[in-house]
Amino acid sequence: MQELKKLWALLWPDAQPTSLLELPSLARLAGVGRVYVKVEGERPLGSFKSLGGMIAGVRALAAASGVTDARNLFSESTETARKLPRLICASEGNHGLAVAAGANKAGTQAMVFLPREVSPLRAARIAALGAEIVRIEGTYDDAVAAAEAAAARGEGLLISDTSSAADSPIVNDVMAGYGMLADELIEQFNDRSRARPTHLFVQAGVGGLAAAMADGLQSLLRAPTKFLIVEPDAAPCVARALQAGEPTLIEGDLHTSASMLACGMASAPALRILQRHSVASVLVSDVQLRVAAAELRSAGGPETTESGATGLAGLLQVAARRELRSQHQLADDSVVLLIATESA
Repeated sequence: MQELKKLWALLWPDAQPTSLLELPSLARLAGVGRVYVKVEGERPLGSFKSLGGMIAGVRALAAASGVTDARNLFSESTETARKLPRLICASEGNHGLAVAAGANKAGTQAMVFLPREVSPLRAARIAALGAEIVRIEGTYDDAVAAAEAAAARGEGLLISDTSSAADSPIVNDVMAGYGMLADELIEQFNDRSRARPTHLFVQAGVGGLAAAMADGLQSLLRAPTKFLIVEPDAAPCVARALQAGEPTLIEGDLHTSASMLACGMASAPALRILQRHSVASVLVSDVQLRVAAAELRSAGGPETTESGATGLAGLLQVAARRELRSQHQLADDSVVLLIATESA
C-alpha cells in the first residue's frame, strides 16, 4: 500500500484525503445515531475511480516497459514515453476518465469504449485528455467485450475494472487503488470525536469498490459489523452473483438513473473477495435513487448523482421498514458510513 500511495502522490502532488462529513439531519431521517459521508467528488477527476484506473494503468505501462518501479516511468525520456503502448478500457465514464488521465500523464493515449447511454459531457471529458472514444451500441458489458477484443488484437494494454478471471492482476491493481480510500477512512476515524461505524452501505457496479471496502474496513467497523451492498433493481449483478456463487449475466438494457452502476455482470475478482466476508444486498428503485440524491443535498451533504447517492438510498430503504431494520440490526444508536462516490 505504501508503494501505491507514493505513486499516487507523484501522479497528483496536491491531492488531499477527501472529506468525511457527519450529517445529523440524515441520522434523524434514518432513525439512527450518526451518519458519516465520505465525499469522493473532491477526489482528482471527481470520483474514487481515479484511485484505481490511474494506478492500474500506470503500473501496467511500467511493466510493459520493463520498469520495475512505476514511479520511474516518469523519469524516462520523452522519446521513450512516445514508445509506450496505448491503454484500452470500457467505461460508463469515470473509469475511462481515470485510465485516460493515467495514459496522458505517462505520455501515451487511451482508447475508451463507451456504451450508448454515456452522456456527451462525460465523453468530452475523456476526449479532452487525448483519448480516442469508441461508441458501442449496447450496454456496458458490450463495451467490455469490445475492449477485450481490441486488446486481443494487439491494439493496446487492457486496463479493465472487471474480469471473468478471478486472479486478474489488472483488476486487482484497480481494487488495490480503491483500498487507499479505506486507509483514509481508518485514519479519519482515529479521531476520537468520531464514533466508529457499525454499518457500511456501499454502492456496487461490478463490485470493485464494495470488495475493496469489505476487505479494507474489517478492522474499522464495530459490532454488529454490517456490510450492505446497494444496487439499482434494474442492474443487480452483484446480488445475482452472490446468490448464484459466480458472476451471471443479467439480460436487458440495464437502464437506471444510477448510470455508473448499469452493469450486467459482476467482476470475478471482486466476487471472490466479497464471498470471504459476510455481506448483504439491498436493491433500490430509480425513485429511491432520485430521492436519496435530493435528501443528501438538503442535509448539507455533497452535490452528487443518483450513482453517488445509492448507498444513502439503501440506508433509507432499510430504515423505513421494520423487518429490514431487524434483519440488518439497524438501531437508533447505529453509526452508518456512506460513500458519495462522485461529484454531480
